[in-house]
Amino acid sequence: MNATQNFIQENKDRFLSELVDLLKIPSVSADASYAEHVHKTAESVANHLTIIGLDNVEICKTAGYSVVYAEKIIDATLPTVLVYGHYDVQPADPIDLWTSPPFEPVIKTTAVHPEGAIFARGACDDKGQMFMHVKAMEAMLKTGELPCNVKFMIEGEEEIGSTNLAIFVENNVEKLKADIILISDTGMIANDVPAITTGLRGLSYVEVEVTGPNRDLHSGLYGGCVANPINILTKMIASMHDENNRIAIPGFYDKVVDLTDEERAEMAKAPFSLEKYCEALNLADISGEKGYSTMERGSIRPTLDVNGIWGGYTGEGAKTVIPSKAFAKISMRLVPDQDPHEITQLFTDHFNAIAPGSVRVKVVPHHGGEPVVTPTNSIAYQAASMAYETTFNKKPIPVRSGGSIPIVAMFEKILGLKTILMGFGLDSDAIHSPNEHYGLFNFYKGIETIPHFYKNFADLSK
Repeated sequence: MNATQNFIQENKDRFLSELVDLLKIPSVSADASYAEHVHKTAESVANHLTIIGLDNVEICKTAGYSVVYAEKIIDATLPTVLVYGHYDVQPADPIDLWTSPPFEPVIKTTAVHPEGAIFARGACDDKGQMFMHVKAMEAMLKTGELPCNVKFMIEGEEEIGSTNLAIFVENNVEKLKADIILISDTGMIANDVPAITTGLRGLSYVEVEVTGPNRDLHSGLYGGCVANPINILTKMIASMHDENNRIAIPGFYDKVVDLTDEERAEMAKAPFSLEKYCEALNLADISGEKGYSTMERGSIRPTLDVNGIWGGYTGEGAKTVIPSKAFAKISMRLVPDQDPHEITQLFTDHFNAIAPGSVRVKVVPHHGGEPVVTPTNSIAYQAASMAYETTFNKKPIPVRSGGSIPIVAMFEKILGLKTILMGFGLDSDAIHSPNEHYGLFNFYKGIETIPHFYKNFADLSK
């Protein structure tokens, strides 16, 4: 695919400039005040797909944000790859921790990215990685080297749980018919250590509310006489882990599939420096479930974390009140074979059971998703492994990710399709955090590698 690779090299600057323009649009799906920008981003993605020469480009309406669809069917007898990505991004908060405005992309050099990285919300998750596929497709189309059929499905609700995507998929099974789904929304171990993600944790996300008195009270007149919802909530949350950092919800681990000693030993072969890990996060020490390594805690073990907690007075100065209510958002990352609905119910039952009679509690489930393990003996995995080996000069390491992409399990259930996860980001890219960024090396290397996947997949499918 020399012509394709030459085209990529000749157009690198334009590719980056187009990504910068896409990153300037604040497509925050979680905040309704950004709705106009989310719609504008869908239009921009559709425009890019049209310009590069894809057919049947559509902005498919849903009850929420649109799904952008496009295709290039060159020969019905050839295999078809369905590319999934998302154009929505996380909120940029807290804004004051960004070193540059989140929607004004800038290129900066870092120790990890000496050749430069683009700093902006969505740079890595997932606009930068999604856009790699658009540009790789452009290169193959412009040089006449597209070896198989390709369909694109780019959604705008991934960061809020892909609320309407399952409905879209169910209603478009024939349109989405393919042989494999290709996603770049994961990462590598390091720029010189490529990896293919073979497992994803599931997710159960809830919001809890603890109510005490019917109004905020004077802490002098009522302190010590009535329950303080914040005090109660923090005690309840603290009780969720035992002294070994195991989750203390009855039944929580009942369906967890433990890896064998051989599987854990294979995982341990991946390069990892605990010292560098702590240094990068400015930590004096690590924390986690007893009996497991840091890499295992972040991939093959379930977790429970408070993502936000609030209540009472948090403004400037002092206000001596006992609040009426306290709130928290809690996420639980799940592993095979934990069911998100069962875990949500176990959490709800436990939270109600441990609440003292002096307060009332409410649990509101948000979105969730099932854990996934993908095969390493498939044609798609071989095609991806060979593609990485071509551009990185080394075989990628199969890894399990600590993150969640709930739609992977949904795709398999509705479309009957497996997924190959070819990510090019790094753990240090600060996705979901202030100063999110994506290395230029990673962006370009992804564009260079993806065409090799298509060629390998087409060849191996013969």
